[in-house]
Amino acid sequence: MSEVTRTLARYLVGSRFTDIPQAVKHEAARALLNWAGCAIGSSHHETVECALAALADFSGPPQAGLLGRRERMDILHAALLNGISSHVLDFDDTHARAVHPSAPVLPAILALAEWRRFSGEELVHAFVLGVEAECRVGLAVFPEHYERGWHITGTAGVFGAAAAAGKLLNLNEQQMTWALGIAATQSSGLREMFGSMCKSYHPGHAAHDGLTAALLAARNFTSSERGIEAPRGWGHVLSTKFDPTKITAELGQRFELMSNMYKPFACGLVVHATIDACIQLRNEHKLEPDAIASVELVVCPIVMELTAITDPQTGLEGKFSIFHAAAAAIVFGAGGEAQFSDAALRDPRVVALRQRITAVPDPQLRKIAARVNVRMHDGRTLTKHVADALGTLARPMSDADLEAKCRGLTDGIISPSQTDELIRLCWSIAALPDAGAIARAAVPAA
Repeated sequence: MSEVTRTLARYLVGSRFTDIPQAVKHEAARALLNWAGCAIGSSHHETVECALAALADFSGPPQAGLLGRRERMDILHAALLNGISSHVLDFDDTHARAVHPSAPVLPAILALAEWRRFSGEELVHAFVLGVEAECRVGLAVFPEHYERGWHITGTAGVFGAAAAAGKLLNLNEQQMTWALGIAATQSSGLREMFGSMCKSYHPGHAAHDGLTAALLAARNFTSSERGIEAPRGWGHVLSTKFDPTKITAELGQRFELMSNMYKPFACGLVVHATIDACIQLRNEHKLEPDAIASVELVVCPIVMELTAITDPQTGLEGKFSIFHAAAAAIVFGAGGEAQFSDAALRDPRVVALRQRITAVPDPQLRKIAARVNVRMHDGRTLTKHVADALGTLARPMSDADLEAKCRGLTDGIISPSQTDELIRLCWSIAALPDAGAIARAAVPAA
């Protein structure tokens, strides 16, 4: 296909809010609520503090807020910091086959909306289109692109931020084509960074660069008009199996946001089935760590590729240790952010149990499935098979689940009444005259 970039741009520019099905609009509200909770919940994480300390002196006028904090920055830095914050806990949403959709897109357009006072309807429309762009571009190279070592949330997320911001800025077809090309040449993110602060920098960087792309294009800053599909364009340079038809097929008929999933556990999706199984075994059999002789985890091979750290030294590394995740789930009966803290990582019960856990890859298992075998000192073997982890499309989190997750994440950062208001605003986002109300609701009281 010779005009993929322009075809995508034409769709983005021509889309109307009335073209978006109501179910998709509701899913956008769910994603916004989940994302806001994640951003607030990690707003004082060491990663965010480091980034803010490094960059605050270089920020321009205070145009947009940082969720969960009182500082304000220019829109580019706000997009970067909120993008980092919303992903650092690895608790944000994930598409069933592609990227973490919200972390690269919502920071860019919320900052822009707060500065330029766009409506909630405009924000929802732009967000849906941004998710459409980033997921379709990502799917055009998935999974080979990811397997080669690219972090697809960063590399594809920049297209989502550019598309969404470009929609808010009312770019014409030519400008949107340029914006996608400018995004393509800024695309980056390496899986080597997993377990470090750089992993959450990827969606923040994508939000910043996608917003930059749209702002440049709005001033007629040019790029290749075939930035995605050209022989030396994004798709062919970053993948040997680029399929451009996945970007344009059924545009406007099938919406990728409907394949979005929300995490009940604060780590990568591939670990969720193991945590789910361990918690179920713990609760059903009232397991005590000292009574356990050994634990065998049977998992999809990609789990061992992504989360095989046997002796994690920090909470961030713990998110990439299937051994820690299983031990913490059995000891604490949960998989929230507290279970991936430095304190939980060093808990003597967790450390001792972690050393008695082994993991075996099984090519027959999907990444959202796992089997856990617990051998007790009394000779019993307890087994639990999870075919679809909690939070996946087959077992989705409800609206009430997402509200509870948001309350847990915001507790101690903003007041309960502020959280109530934030939740109300997220559910009614499409009716708000000023989408920036979301950001203002996330500012802690003095």
